[in-house]
Amino acid sequence: MAVLEPNLQYLHKLPNGMSTLVIIPLSTSKCMSKGKTGNKRSALAEVVTREYTIHLHKSVFGASFKKRAPRAVKSIREFAKVNMGTTDVRMDPQLNKLLWARGIKAVPHRIRVRLARRRNDDEAATEKLYTHVSYVPVSSFKGLQTQQVDE
Repeated sequence: MAVLEPNLQYLHKLPNGMSTLVIIPLSTSKCMSKGKTGNKRSALAEVVTREYTIHLHKSVFGASFKKRAPRAVKSIREFAKVNMGTTDVRMDPQLNKLLWARGIKAVPHRIRVRLARRRNDDEAATEKLYTHVSYVPVSSFKGLQTQQVDE
C-alpha cells in the first residue's frame, strides 16, 4: 500500500469562469530540498585553460576618459573571477601593457585572453587555486568562440 504525501490543494479561478485544481506537494522530496547531496563535482577542483574574447567597450562605454583603462582592468578581473570561480586573479604584464598602450582613454574595444586556472603552490595561501590572465594576439575577432586549451 502506497503512503500518500500531504499536498496543498486549492481551486484557481480562471478569467473565463472556469476553475482548475492546483496541487502543490508539501513533502521534502528531491524537488523541495535546498541542499544538493551526493557526488557534486566541484568546478574549482579542476585545473583548466580556456580562451575568451572580452568585449571591453561594454564596460568602459560612458566612463570618463581618465577612468577607462583602470575600469577595463577591473572588468577583466571580474570576468575572470566569474568565469573561473577563483577570487585570486593575476594579470600578465603584457596584457596590462596592451590595455594601457594607447593611453588611459583609448582602450581596445575587444581583447582575446587566455584564462588559466592553476594550483597555488604557496603554503600560506588562503585560496587553493588562482587564475592567470594572459593576452592572445589575433588578427580578427570574427567567428571566435570560447575554446578549451590543452597545455
